Amino acid sequence: MKRFRRHFSETGGDLISSTDPATMSRERKVLGGGGVKIVRVIGICILGCLIILPLLFTISLLFQDHPPPTKQWVSDVNEEERITSLRKDDDEEEGFWKNNFGGKQGKAGGKRRFHGHTQEEEKTVPEDGLSMEAQKSEDRLLGGLLAANFDEGTCLSRYQSSSYRKLSPHKPSSYLIGKIRKYEALYKQCGPDTESYNEAITQLKRGQQIRSSSCKYLVWISYSGLGNRIVTLAATFLYALLTDRVLLIDRGTDMGDLFCEPFPEKSWLLPLDFPLNQFDNFHVKSPERYGLMLRDEIINENGTSSGSFPAFVYLHLAHDYDKGDKLFFCDREQLILDGIPWLLLRSDNYFVPSLFLVPKFSEELEKLFPEKVTVFHHLGRYLFHPSNTVWGLITRFYRAYLANAEERVGIQIRTFDTGVGPFQHVLDQILACALNEKLLPAVSRDKPIIPPQQTGKTDRKPKVVLMTSLSGGYYERIRNMYWEYPTVTGEVISIYQPSHEEHQQTEKQFHNMKAWAEMYLLSLSDTLITSPWSTFGYVAQGLGGLRPWIMVKPVNHTTPNPACGRAISMEPCFHAPPFYDCKAKRGIDTGKLVPHVRHCEDMSWGLKLVGEN
Repeated sequence: MKRFRRHFSETGGDLISSTDPATMSRERKVLGGGGVKIVRVIGICILGCLIILPLLFTISLLFQDHPPPTKQWVSDVNEEERITSLRKDDDEEEGFWKNNFGGKQGKAGGKRRFHGHTQEEEKTVPEDGLSMEAQKSEDRLLGGLLAANFDEGTCLSRYQSSSYRKLSPHKPSSYLIGKIRKYEALYKQCGPDTESYNEAITQLKRGQQIRSSSCKYLVWISYSGLGNRIVTLAATFLYALLTDRVLLIDRGTDMGDLFCEPFPEKSWLLPLDFPLNQFDNFHVKSPERYGLMLRDEIINENGTSSGSFPAFVYLHLAHDYDKGDKLFFCDREQLILDGIPWLLLRSDNYFVPSLFLVPKFSEELEKLFPEKVTVFHHLGRYLFHPSNTVWGLITRFYRAYLANAEERVGIQIRTFDTGVGPFQHVLDQILACALNEKLLPAVSRDKPIIPPQQTGKTDRKPKVVLMTSLSGGYYERIRNMYWEYPTVTGEVISIYQPSHEEHQQTEKQFHNMKAWAEMYLLSLSDTLITSPWSTFGYVAQGLGGLRPWIMVKPVNHTTPNPACGRAISMEPCFHAPPFYDCKAKRGIDTGKLVPHVRHCEDMSWGLKLVGEN
């Protein structure tokens, strides 16, 4: 028998293969024992896999379509996107950063972007704004009304405000957007610190007309309370748009502290060295008043002058204006005014409805505002952006008291009664309006606790009421009523009021800042109750695109019945319109001339824009 032996020394040991029977027997024993062990290990592994793999597969089926739950923030929402938010310290005034999720339509219609965050949902975003996804979801430019080339830090509210209110169903016309862009270009060409402006000022100082200049100017004089100033400034801007005049505003005591600059690159604040800056000298008896010039034939009916044509004219459109001043709303007078380079205007009225009755403007206004009830809504949102200081007041209050509400009800109270309030008949009227119109639930004085009605939700959010008034008494009584007694529906009603100044203090800057903040907060409501004759309420309803319930003006300290009525449009009321037919040169009811200009609900002789249907 042959023997074969091979030696292999690759790893330092010997691999020996032999044909010797004794040797082979020993090798089989060694190899056989190790092989059994290997087979056993492999078998155990296979058995373990057969047991574990089905279990893992089952678990994966259970979880593959069920992501971890997130806290629900909006009522009646089945599935929400994760919130992108940024925590800010309370003393920062960079606003309340946006969320990019929507819900079903609420009671007031439209999708509301809601705000809030939990620790689990918090994400880091750039300090200068929102995440890209959130920015894309926001209508930051208000449908094209706003220009995009502003430094956001100088006016936080301009681009952040869209995240605090529901999307407006009223879209600006493309013609209005184009007109505003052209106006902004005119402002760059003719505004302060331009060659054209400097030339116009030189001519004004000399008392001369501007020769061959394409730039004309309109100076708005700050006058009356803040609500009056806001609605009047909106009307004056519309007139500037219609006549291609550069609008410059008197700073008053606080205009620069209340509002951001609305126009790119150029300030709308009248330069401090303006030569006609003694605005207290312009009033109903001023010799530069247009109506007086017509009466004294300084300016003739054919548009000529008995002497040198004036370099400027003062337009007195306040509540005490006379027949001559009211001719401003006639075609012939507008043709005369076209040739005057500088116009100074004082008013405490929203005179827009009467501009719609001037034939010279009617075609242009039709193109600018096909939906005529949106004039203040669009122009107000374009012009009036709260300054960073006021925006801080707004956003801090919103985040603290309004952000997590299921529904927001605004109640604006302004009384003209003499004496010290609160007045019982006014309190009764507020409650009668809110309860009869189903804006707030009644309370039960018999049962200590009433469970919420079955709505399919166990964590229903409270309905929040935001009240504004110079008096704190109405707020305290209504708050106590909803604290001491349960509602018949089981709803929780929260009542808040930012301030109660007791008296209007128009001359005080911080008083006006708080007033502007409260108007803006009211405009964020879903439903709104306002007081008659109040421009404070007009501003809130116009900015918010809300058709409010207007309380009827009480007579003899008696609660009216009905207590309130629904406004026919969201437009402000022109309290002192002219009743004059320019062609026939006689009196006429100007509230019956065209379908879109009608008398106001809260002031029978006033005029307001309404829908044609």
